[in-house]
Amino acid sequence: MDKKTEFENAVKKILTLIGEDPERDGLKKTPERVFKAYEHLCSGYSKNPADILNEALFESTNDEMVVVRDIEFYSLCEHHLLPVIGRAHIAYIPDGKVVGLSKIPRMVEVFARRLQIQEQMTEQIADAIMETVKPKGVGVVLQARHMCMEMRGVEKICSTTVSSAIRGIFREQKTREEFFNIINSPVSNRF
Repeated sequence: MDKKTEFENAVKKILTLIGEDPERDGLKKTPERVFKAYEHLCSGYSKNPADILNEALFESTNDEMVVVRDIEFYSLCEHHLLPVIGRAHIAYIPDGKVVGLSKIPRMVEVFARRLQIQEQMTEQIADAIMETVKPKGVGVVLQARHMCMEMRGVEKICSTTVSSAIRGIFREQKTREEFFNIINSPVSNRF
């Protein structure tokens, strides 16, 4: 039996266990749809973040902070398989190389498209940049809403979890403050 068929059979079993009829009109194609959704939502397992970052590393004399903020992401909580919806804010200080700006959100997607906990994802992003780009330092902040807290359990709507990972020169107070001031400043709509 191939992976797709096995997955779809498992979804049919879950539907039956919750009291549904997987053969009713509205559910007939649900197992196939769920397979396709999970194939997309878990596509990060087949990608290497270092490969993405290495695709666009460029020599540079820039030694000032580079910040990409408000990177939207969606992930799945590894404990309940429920959505995590958030934004990533990432900064680094180059040390002879810069990375193409689009590669940072692509790398975030690699980690988001795996079953995750937010704290680990934050660390993984910081470590991937440090190991691949080799900057003087990295700052990563993730802000997210967890449906496992909103839809079940404590049922606290709109509670936000913030996690950070600070590496290298970002551990120095002045650099850390600059990073947090930038990501907490209002967004200008004058582009």
